[in-house]
Amino acid sequence: MASFIRILFAIFLPPVGVFLTVGLGKSFWINILLTLLGFIPGIVHAVWVIAKNSDK
Repeated sequence: MASFIRILFAIFLPPVGVFLTVGLGKSFWINILLTLLGFIPGIVHAVWVIAKNSDK
């Protein structure tokens, strides 16, 4: 259920989804940059980070 909520955040507010998954690490700041450059790259990166860290 937590992964579902993170994915929803990743779609609507990508940096929040990444923050809930990995905190204020390098991936969070990369996602902020990607979201500012274009919303779709931010979403793709957020979903990728959440999927990569879902087994942890």
